[in-house]
Amino acid sequence: MVAATRPFFLIKQSKFPIEDRPLVDGFFMDGWLTFTQSFFMRSLFLFLLSIISVHLHAQADKEFSESLKKEMREKVVEACRHAWKGYVQYASGYDDLQPLTKNGKNWYRHSMFMTPVDSYDTFIMLGMKEEAAEAKKIILSRLNFDIDNEVQVFEITIRLLGGLISAYELDGDKKFLLLAIQLADRMMPAFNTPTGMPWRYIHLQTGKVRDSINNPAEIGTLMLEFGKLSKLTGNTKYYEQAKKAIMAVNERRSEIGLVGIQVNVMNGEWVKTESQIGAYVDSYYEYLYKGWKLFGDEDLLRAWEVHKAAISQHLIVKRENGWFLAHVDMHTGKEIKPYYGALDAFYAGLLAYAGDVATAIQVQKANDYMWKKFGIEPETFNFKTDTVVHGQYVLRPENIESAFYLYRATRDDRYLWMGKQMFDDIVKHCRHETGFASIRDVRTMEKMNSMQSFFIAETLKYAYLLFAADSKLDLDEWVLNTEAHPFRKGKGKD
Repeated sequence: MVAATRPFFLIKQSKFPIEDRPLVDGFFMDGWLTFTQSFFMRSLFLFLLSIISVHLHAQADKEFSESLKKEMREKVVEACRHAWKGYVQYASGYDDLQPLTKNGKNWYRHSMFMTPVDSYDTFIMLGMKEEAAEAKKIILSRLNFDIDNEVQVFEITIRLLGGLISAYELDGDKKFLLLAIQLADRMMPAFNTPTGMPWRYIHLQTGKVRDSINNPAEIGTLMLEFGKLSKLTGNTKYYEQAKKAIMAVNERRSEIGLVGIQVNVMNGEWVKTESQIGAYVDSYYEYLYKGWKLFGDEDLLRAWEVHKAAISQHLIVKRENGWFLAHVDMHTGKEIKPYYGALDAFYAGLLAYAGDVATAIQVQKANDYMWKKFGIEPETFNFKTDTVVHGQYVLRPENIESAFYLYRATRDDRYLWMGKQMFDDIVKHCRHETGFASIRDVRTMEKMNSMQSFFIAETLKYAYLLFAADSKLDLDEWVLNTEAHPFRKGKGKD
């Protein structure tokens, strides 16, 4: 409890030091309560906390009715409509909405219309025909890649290339596919390195590349998008380059099966040997398994299985409130720091998708604990000291994503209840008159001036799919990229 929230009648310093004050000390008037009374209040507080805990567990065991699912779907659609309306009104033509200042923001010199491209397939899947038509008009009339922009290969691939491919698969308009080909061709020179691992940045007009210090996530998270483009066009060059890149990372794994967080793409040497499942690594692991699911490539499956075994052995830390994953040295497995966070939360969903439901359940227990402890998950959490390291919440989807995959795998209503609480908390703390805003620090819930495109592309899409019928997204027929853009298994449209 922060000082600002204490009752005004806390008028004297407590007998107890700040670090030892009971949460109910705001009801104490110093010098007026004896130690016995204080002990009684602590006991009463813990008793009430246990009652609340029992109530929450009872709710988790309660059946989640079809009418409530329908209500939640409607709420998600309304939230999606509100977010898009804010973008159209205040940021149309820009990449992202800045909700607090009511204006738009571009990532680079010129807009690449990230929010319309990222949102289009969400609108289709949620049945939002008017919004889908608006987004499509913007994309096909204004999106152009012959622009003076130096772009980050990874972000443009998962958001724009992935969004355009999904738009084509769901809509059928070949203009989407043409744009995808144009974009991919402009980024292909990034793969021209001795290792086959791409540079981080490329200029779309000149092909000039920059930053040879890359990371597994940005190297490996091209496999689905470039690979799918090969399946759609019949041109194998995209698949071959992307596979060479992701396997180059795998070939440089340590003796115990882990990868670091930074590698030099020119010589293949590791620059930073810290290993984790979150930032800089996360979607590399995701794309090994999803690449297998989408393409049936057994090289990718074997690589995933090696990494999964190493992660289970060296990163998982079993705690009473769930199984977290630490940061360790890639060569020894020795723990570096007990940090976990919003990005790491994806792993429970990936494990459930890959069939390791037992481990997924325990990791999602940790995800749920981290969320509920603060009312919204922090960017980084020290799971041994039970404290926030970095308090931002930037509207990330990974926790809801894992609830979605676990519900599909188990049909356990507890994951519906988890998803409901997460969605309700986002609406409670992040909704703004112009859209939705990130949180600067979950300990204060102060809003931050950012609504990135993935909020509609991922967070709201996963929230909707969690409460929707399986037919809305049949996981036997579709694979979602790391930006939640659905790719159809097989060759796809011609």
